Amino acid sequence: MKHTEYVYLTPMPVRIWHWLNAFGIVTLCITGINIRFPDVLNIFGTYKAAISLHNTAGVVVSVSYTLWLFYYIFVAGTLAKLYIPTISDIKTGIFRQAFFYFYKYFKGDPNPHHGTPDNKFNPMQKAAYLMIMLVLLPLVIVSGVLLMYVAPLREVIMVIGGIKTLVSIHFLIACCFCAFLFVHIYLATLGHTPLAYFKPMWDGWEKVEHAEPHGDAHSSGHHELTDDGHPVKGHASMGAA
Repeated sequence: MKHTEYVYLTPMPVRIWHWLNAFGIVTLCITGINIRFPDVLNIFGTYKAAISLHNTAGVVVSVSYTLWLFYYIFVAGTLAKLYIPTISDIKTGIFRQAFFYFYKYFKGDPNPHHGTPDNKFNPMQKAAYLMIMLVLLPLVIVSGVLLMYVAPLREVIMVIGGIKTLVSIHFLIACCFCAFLFVHIYLATLGHTPLAYFKPMWDGWEKVEHAEPHGDAHSSGHHELTDDGHPVKGHASMGAA
């Protein structure tokens, strides 16, 4: 027999940032393709309009990222705990999670990772988000700023190999983000329902199902649910992202 509980996994500031950042990244990808291949994709009227929108989206993503970094370092204080893989994650966790995604999921086996406010991400997510959020995103922001201000920053650009090298670096990182978007959306559908992992990004609550060995929900410390499926006030598991 299974019982269900809801865990408050994603606070509102993180949800707002997530959708703002997602919209900004998608806009950057589309406008970037327009700028790189104007003869293939031209949906913004003029080349200049595509560049202007690309730069605006870049500023929005840069500010959003700064707020995200500030929140996790100084407000939640959980940046390292949530985004840095542990030794156990590296030794066995990543392979165990990959085995689930590529094989066990299709057999109907349960996910080996159960998210909590203090441990939201599985080992594969930690490794991916570490690279995306703490390596690639800062690099694409810096390279984008250099491309926006070529003339005043010419000496800095020459140090890293010139404008062609800078454009190539920016484009390759952008390709990584495009690939990540498709993988991210696909993996987000691998919950107990295709939309199970999308819901916490709307209301913050994630549904978790457990096998109940004995006793009722009250005696085992489980959360009582209302008619609409949310925890009764006072029973929610709250915590920082």
